[in-house]
Amino acid sequence: METLLLWLFYISTLYAFIPGLITRIFGFRVFKHGSNEKQFALTFDDGPDPRYTPQLLDLLKRFGAKATFFVVGTNAEKYPELLKRMHEEGHLIGTHNYVHKTNWLMGPAAVKKQIQKTNKIIYDATGVRSHYYRPPWGIVNLFDFAGRGDTQIVLWSAMFSDWRVKVGANRLTERMMRKLRGGEIFLLHDCGATLGANSDAPREMLVALERVLQEAQRRGLQSIRIDEMIQETEAARQMKRKAKPVTKETEPGRKKPASISGFKRCIVALWLLWEKLFHFVFQLKVVDEHNPILHFREATYHGKPVAMTGGTSLEQGDRILELHLDNKTLFQYSTRARSSVQLAIQMIRAMEKSLPRLAEYVTAHPELNDVKALYGVTMINRGPEQFGFTVTDLPKGWFARSSHFYLKLLMSVVHPEGSSRLKQHTEEMVPKLIVMPIDYLISEFMDSGHRRHRLAKEQHAAAEEDEMALRTTLPCN
Repeated sequence: METLLLWLFYISTLYAFIPGLITRIFGFRVFKHGSNEKQFALTFDDGPDPRYTPQLLDLLKRFGAKATFFVVGTNAEKYPELLKRMHEEGHLIGTHNYVHKTNWLMGPAAVKKQIQKTNKIIYDATGVRSHYYRPPWGIVNLFDFAGRGDTQIVLWSAMFSDWRVKVGANRLTERMMRKLRGGEIFLLHDCGATLGANSDAPREMLVALERVLQEAQRRGLQSIRIDEMIQETEAARQMKRKAKPVTKETEPGRKKPASISGFKRCIVALWLLWEKLFHFVFQLKVVDEHNPILHFREATYHGKPVAMTGGTSLEQGDRILELHLDNKTLFQYSTRARSSVQLAIQMIRAMEKSLPRLAEYVTAHPELNDVKALYGVTMINRGPEQFGFTVTDLPKGWFARSSHFYLKLLMSVVHPEGSSRLKQHTEEMVPKLIVMPIDYLISEFMDSGHRRHRLAKEQHAAAEEDEMALRTTLPCN
């Protein structure tokens, strides 16, 4: 029963909750905001609609505004002439699934089929293939980040509840005016036939939109397509990177202690709240209350045999201590570190203290006599091997893919260089399985004198030689 609950917890959080949270907060692998101060984007979901879409196209044409339409396949199939008109008048057409159904309730194959089916409808009507996708309600699952080829997920930076007719044109105008500035992506709807929407709501939206377009024209703001906004945003980023001078502080591997915005601190707080819930549900124990870097729980190993140090092997059904890093401590270390090397050294010192304490805990609790090994999953290179862990590939499958996503996400939050680190070394960000026999833990780390001093010296030298030793300090989560 415990194993079933664990898998349900993993599946619900990794497949749905975490991807949704991260896309909304960090914009991970989605586009949700531009950079040009004089251009914004109008996007319309749920259409086409035979009553309101033609009125919207007339309005856009009158103001010379370009927009992006994320169409529902069932509607597009009924009104291909509206898709053809959108294309001929210079608008961009994206996909909003074949039916307006959340991706949280569909598997990867079903979502893929929804996108492909709608893309074919768009191609048949316009002769142009769609490369832009907005999931219904902006809700993504884990596999929306992979296997989509050249399809770009597009969210938004401003929405106005325009699907509710009671909001009214006046209030809607006020809301839209407050967000009318360069870089914004407006989420609007040209169809009110979906679940939770009002059929006459687009009528109020059209009235408000006309007023907004008049004001945009007065301010010199231009509405452009999403593909144009993405191109301009990427070009601006490249120019900024080229123009940035290289100084002592900006050299690779050197930086001031991280300056964390209040917004990111709020995000980290939410992340740590989720982790606290995980620790409570699965009753994780801490190795050292004064140095709470390492947590563990008793579990049963399920997987293929893994060879370990000393000639033994971990087999299906063996009892293990499953290791988890304390991400709060890791985040605190990262904010104080001036470089990846410094963070690596801090983590190495913490592990040097924790492993002897863990050995003491195991020997002091007879109920752990049947535990065979320590077990963890990590973004790894060589450090754990020097502590005595055996490092091996995770078996290919759903767990390996989800672990890869989760640990990359964790790295982008806690690493001193954030997501830029992942972009530089994305091919090296591969999760690994690490195991250590309990007998080896006790024999090597119960004597905390000479061995610890020798190990510390070796580890510190390794960190200074290879900055990438940081990934050795992420044993698990």
